[in-house]
Amino acid sequence: MRLMIVDDSMIIRNRIAVLANNPRLGKVDIVGLAGDGEQALALAKSKRPDVITMDLTMPKLDGEACISELAKLLPDAHILVVSALSDRATALRAIRNGAHGFLLKPFRDEDLLNSLVELCK
Repeated sequence: MRLMIVDDSMIIRNRIAVLANNPRLGKVDIVGLAGDGEQALALAKSKRPDVITMDLTMPKLDGEACISELAKLLPDAHILVVSALSDRATALRAIRNGAHGFLLKPFRDEDLLNSLVELCK
């Protein structure tokens, strides 16, 4: 699995990166870490990730807009939204825009692992 992690918080990016080394996920290559949607699109074009974790609230290009662009650019990539925005409408919009799952922050390590395992089946 080629994973790209997109979040404006370096702490969250690093936490997801550490969790991605869990043996339950198999071999994971972290191909990019992005702090905003513009960085994510640039990295996605060159690195072609299979799986993307995506925050929604970010500078320059928010997660919702980025998801729409990524879905066009990489239609086979699986996108897991990891966000503190918890209302149902936000989650549904993200799914309609091309996301494949939604995990609410703060998250437990086990919940992230389960979401990634399910996404990569």
